[in-house]
Amino acid sequence: MAERFDNLVEGLTEERAMAVILADPDSLERPVDKYMAATRLGASNSEESLDVLIQAAELDPEHLFNRITRRKAIDALGRRKSPKALPSLFKALKCSDEAAVINSVEAITKIDAPLTEADHEKLLEALKGEDIQKRAVIQAFCRLGVPGVINSISPLQDDSNPLVAGAARAYMSKVALQPDGLEVLIPQLVDPIAGRRRSAVIDLGDAGDVTRLEALVTAPVSMSLRARSAFQLVDPDKTCQVPEKYAELITQLLQDNPQQLKLRKEWICDIEPTEIENNLQHRDEARQYGGASSLMAMPKAERMILINEIKEKLWSDYVTHYYLTAVVGLQGLEERSDLIRLALAETIPQYTKSRIAAAWGCLRLGLVDQKPLLEELSVSAFWLPLKWTCQRVLKQLS
Repeated sequence: MAERFDNLVEGLTEERAMAVILADPDSLERPVDKYMAATRLGASNSEESLDVLIQAAELDPEHLFNRITRRKAIDALGRRKSPKALPSLFKALKCSDEAAVINSVEAITKIDAPLTEADHEKLLEALKGEDIQKRAVIQAFCRLGVPGVINSISPLQDDSNPLVAGAARAYMSKVALQPDGLEVLIPQLVDPIAGRRRSAVIDLGDAGDVTRLEALVTAPVSMSLRARSAFQLVDPDKTCQVPEKYAELITQLLQDNPQQLKLRKEWICDIEPTEIENNLQHRDEARQYGGASSLMAMPKAERMILINEIKEKLWSDYVTHYYLTAVVGLQGLEERSDLIRLALAETIPQYTKSRIAAAWGCLRLGLVDQKPLLEELSVSAFWLPLKWTCQRVLKQLS
């Protein structure tokens, strides 16, 4: 999500971004500024900057920096959500750059404007691409709720690539009201391959079948990804109102106790400092959770020493930051309640997940001094899981 990196372009003015994004890359001292400009303009509101982004979506892709900038511009147009960009986005569906095509499909989905049958046909043409592109197109039809392509998508439920098949099954569940095909996605939630687990979580969210919520809650996949899918199921209109019958499961998901997830034995490391530290920095979230689980299983004295050591070395790493915050909160480690306060106050978008862990930590540790910040977040937080968490914590703190 590009919004997570808006802080990286805060010093770039809109005027400068508009001047740079269309410039000849060879004329720039820092050609990377072109695609940084696209990210900056994605966060703008003016009509002029929108027009510049639309022009950038049609940059000649022969030059590498133009090609990357075009991809970023297309992504930014999705953030702007203006139907004015649709002609350029549909034009980009025909280009040979798969990344640009996928970004175009996703941008069209985010804009979520009424489409014609001719538009649907153009999207169907993009279905002929490679598997990653094919998956994006199926997801677009699913999220846009387009019923007229059932005959094209139904056969893909049996595609040899589970990422394509899963997206097709999600479409058939949500649009064709045939949820039985989702059953094969449940074992995929604990697949040894991380990408398959993540895609299953996304597909179950898209499928709209709330009976699959419990399976999502215990999947060894990033909490933020599971939360996004779970809120699609229980709060599809984004009201921040979770029906009470689902509140316990949503709470379990957001509190994110690694010891309650379905972890394979090979993902859980030895209860040994170096192994735990290595797992917490692993690229696969399942191994990260395995490291956090082993950390929680340590004798308290050793656990506190290791938390202190990892905090000194890796607190700036937002992944490790999250797991340390979560463990301190889950286990009520009053000695490091300072980490809960620090995490709750962190405003950089990459640390939003840590703020959720910190909010639950405030409840576990009874940190009533944090109520003003919790109250602010319960009203102003952009991400619904954080807003809902703060609302829930405040009720229980009171």
